[in-house]
Amino acid sequence: MNSKGELDQTDLISDQFLYHLRVEKGLAKNSVESYARDLMKFFSFLGAKALSPLRASRADLMDFISHLAGGLSIKSIARNISALKVFYRFLVLEGKIETNPARLLSAPKLPRRLPGVLSRSEVERLLTQPDVATSRGERDTAMLELLYATGLRVSELVHLRIASVNLEAGFVRTVGKGSKERIVPVGAKAVEAVKNYLAHGRPALMKRRSSSYLFITARGKPMTRQGFWKIIKRYGLKAGIRKQLTPHSLRHSFATHLLECGADLRSVQIMLGHSDISTTQIYTHVTRERLKEVHRKYHPRP
Repeated sequence: MNSKGELDQTDLISDQFLYHLRVEKGLAKNSVESYARDLMKFFSFLGAKALSPLRASRADLMDFISHLAGGLSIKSIARNISALKVFYRFLVLEGKIETNPARLLSAPKLPRRLPGVLSRSEVERLLTQPDVATSRGERDTAMLELLYATGLRVSELVHLRIASVNLEAGFVRTVGKGSKERIVPVGAKAVEAVKNYLAHGRPALMKRRSSSYLFITARGKPMTRQGFWKIIKRYGLKAGIRKQLTPHSLRHSFATHLLECGADLRSVQIMLGHSDISTTQIYTHVTRERLKEVHRKYHPRP
């Protein structure tokens, strides 16, 4: 930086920007932390050039992107560019700068990756793996059934509170990306699994301890994303599923199976909590591939 004053000003602007993301934009904690990490890389790059972000030109931003290209994936570079665009829009809105040097930046085109999806028979095999004669098995069955019934993100699943689940009405209330709340219906099998867990498995795991979280560990602590990832991976191996299996696999399978059975895209978008329907449209590619596979397999003249 050109002076200690400018360094202090940069730190202040950074704090104001992150506050703007957290409070005014309502972004989730993980998203804000991601923006902060990307900006720190940018500030460090400018610092080596003795340059304040308030004085950076489009050429400086392009130099930074070229610098990133030496060691980051296309997806990471695209995320850094997005952070720059949001940051400089904020500076213009706050009157810190007049011209936005990031206005014409364009992110590299990301390849559209079709999500990994389980077949219906694979889902059935997976859901029958936990031993429901044990408290952990009841919990795991409830988590797997609920995940497939609702298409929740794993972070949404492990953060569910008991008060957020209405088993009589058959729905869960969850808070997704951008702190947006949505209500998702729950099918009868998942309702039954959660009821059994609440009646037997959960009290056995809690052992007179207390927690507002629905899914807890044997220590009475909230289930973590990493903990559930290990659980689903173990059951996948037991079920003989050779595909790469993650908690997101059930979310993808939920959406794909709904569309295959005739659900409309808009309804699936709402249940998944996608802000933009274009995000949901990737599942139409999956269903088209499935139709082509069925056609090749069963048509007499493929």
